[in-house]
Amino acid sequence: MAPDIDSHSGKLPKHIAIIMDGNNRWAKAKGLMGGAGHKAGESALQAIVEHAARRQIDVLTVFAFSSENWRRPEQEVGLLMRLFVHALDKRVAELHKNNLRVRFMGDRQRFSPLLQQGMVNAEQKTAANTGMTLVIAVSYGGQWDMAHAAYQLALQVQQGQINPQAMSFENFQQYYQQHIQIHDLPPVDLLIRTGGDLRISNFLLWQAAYAEYYFSDLLWPDFNESALDTALQEYAQRQRRFGRTSAQVEAHHA
Repeated sequence: MAPDIDSHSGKLPKHIAIIMDGNNRWAKAKGLMGGAGHKAGESALQAIVEHAARRQIDVLTVFAFSSENWRRPEQEVGLLMRLFVHALDKRVAELHKNNLRVRFMGDRQRFSPLLQQGMVNAEQKTAANTGMTLVIAVSYGGQWDMAHAAYQLALQVQQGQINPQAMSFENFQQYYQQHIQIHDLPPVDLLIRTGGDLRISNFLLWQAAYAEYYFSDLLWPDFNESALDTALQEYAQRQRRFGRTSAQVEAHHA
């Protein structure tokens, strides 16, 4: 079911999602170790979060660690986990001070108990804040998300909570969507990928079904506030039709 035109008629997106790609290539181009790229990428994220909050974006979701990233070299995964611990120790306090909420999405079971508890603590600490929501996707994949939701829906059918004979498209979406990650937040309006690749790499397959896509050749550590503003400017020029014709959209807003 397509989103309603009226709820997406503003010039700024309510929900931005970013695939932060290019940390390793950035480090390699500068003759640095891969870890330097991830550290620079973490600093870039801090700047983008602050700028998005200033621009009054409701939700910013970032792809920090995919379910496929576990396949990377053990040394790199270990570095990413250490950066993650650092972020939970330091950055969450800064986000809380600035009245921002923190949420995590993904399969947390593969993380250490320390990291899992850190995520819970961060969410609880910032839950009552009223500013922008920062969603951090960790050990996340869109296919995993949809399969997990299907499993939860199947359990409801098995337990007799849902009658499969009465399942229509409308109530399937209602029942299914309630098990999708961040289903309580607005759908993605603008999905940005840095690093020059033209793919979405299994990110937010359900939540970004009607998103506008923006691809930047900049490597993630070089994606700054000006680059985000450029993406927002292009977004503002696009007409979002949600299956309707241009004439219908124009008539609706006339």
